Amino acid sequence: MKNTILLVLIATIALVSCDSRMKKAENAVDAGREFVRASLNGDIDRAKFYLYKDSSNVFLFDKWKTNVYQKLSVEEKREYRESSINMIELTNVDDSTMHFVYSNSYKPKDTTSITVLKIDGEWLVDLKTVH
Repeated sequence: MKNTILLVLIATIALVSCDSRMKKAENAVDAGREFVRASLNGDIDRAKFYLYKDSSNVFLFDKWKTNVYQKLSVEEKREYRESSINMIELTNVDDSTMHFVYSNSYKPKDTTSITVLKIDGEWLVDLKTVH
């Protein structure tokens, strides 16, 4: 009985801490920023939480993880983790779409463009839509 109560308590704590760590974005800027920060930090699960999970986006994200992120040196990963996000351009296309162009302080000349969409009331990053 004590073991069962302990397991339930541990599971509850794990769920609560996970939920508070990964909450839905309140707007497009939050979703974009959370996705980018998680990607720079190498927090794959957190980045995927903010990703629009259709087959194309999952493919593109997994390709980036395998062909780019996992091949970085320990030093490069540290540099990305310690970098800040440089917002270059935020463009509202309509009330449910924002283009998000950014770089980071580690490699400020390398710009990336993502689109943040509001789908079923949730703000999510779409990697395949290029601005």
